[in-house]
Amino acid sequence: MSEHKARISWQRGEREFTYDAYSRDHTWHFDGGVVVAGSAAAAYLGNPKHVDPEEAFVAAVASCHMLTFLAIAARKRLVVESYEDDAVGHLEKNADGKLAITRVELRPVIRFGGAKAPAPNEVEQLHRQAHENCFIASSVRTEIEVGSA
Repeated sequence: MSEHKARISWQRGEREFTYDAYSRDHTWHFDGGVVVAGSAAAAYLGNPKHVDPEEAFVAAVASCHMLTFLAIAARKRLVVESYEDDAVGHLEKNADGKLAITRVELRPVIRFGGAKAPAPNEVEQLHRQAHENCFIASSVRTEIEVGSA
């Protein structure tokens, strides 16, 4: 139905190309001209000031869930004033013994406005629908849990 592209660029520069020496810094280029500084996680000799792929994965899961939640809420004529999520991804060994982001915990805090605020069970249903319809959640094997902050 659609394609989504990213260009990733890395240059060795002046550094020696050995495991402990080469730079993990690179850039992600997206449609519309957005450029993001990327690197490995600090634990893997990356630059902690740049976004690492694991953080980006967690952000993609959380962002997709939020956008799907907002779309469903809007269709139900609920007014969402704000949505914040301090999502956490867990890098650990999976069933095959390989390191993977095995779980992502979403901790959304949502503020509703308007005349009709949903009951807690209705908010839970919105989250279930958002999870079931989120493109990213449908694309991965990682367990995604929605809780509260």
